[in-house]
Amino acid sequence: MAVETLISIEEYLDTSYSPDREYRDGVLVERNVGDEAHSRLQALLAAYLVGCRKEWNMEPYLSLRVKVRDQWYPIPDVCIYTLPDFEGRYPERPPLLWIEILSHDDRMVDVWAKANELIENGVPYVWIIDPNTLESELRTAGGVQPVADKTLRIPDTPIVIPLADVMEQ
Repeated sequence: MAVETLISIEEYLDTSYSPDREYRDGVLVERNVGDEAHSRLQALLAAYLVGCRKEWNMEPYLSLRVKVRDQWYPIPDVCIYTLPDFEGRYPERPPLLWIEILSHDDRMVDVWAKANELIENGVPYVWIIDPNTLESELRTAGGVQPVADKTLRIPDTPIVIPLADVMEQ
């Protein structure tokens, strides 16, 4: 039986881990590390979003520690904050969009549970993407919907992310 060592939030936030780990209720949680397809999609999405940031009035971030609730700092692959941006080193409010790019070792039941908990804690949109097929789904408080034509559209915003175009950059 494994024994988990509890650490404080202060220690977690002041320590660098390689690869980075999430923090949940005093315990460090390992993240699945991405492979080539995961890493490439993450980089290309970031580049695409940086190019749209002024037009969309938002700021994208990669692998940012986000305080979603007391004692829980999960890390999205990519996230988008509308402006005005958060203050401080780590945001204490949820992003508009949380992007999870699947890794080879991810278990879908775990990814879905995390997405549901993110939504329960105020993240309006969680986009889960398979980097090999570009098939994806958008999870919201209203339910789950497949992303048609591999293009994410966030309602009532100018945000439109066509994965096929992103991958051709």
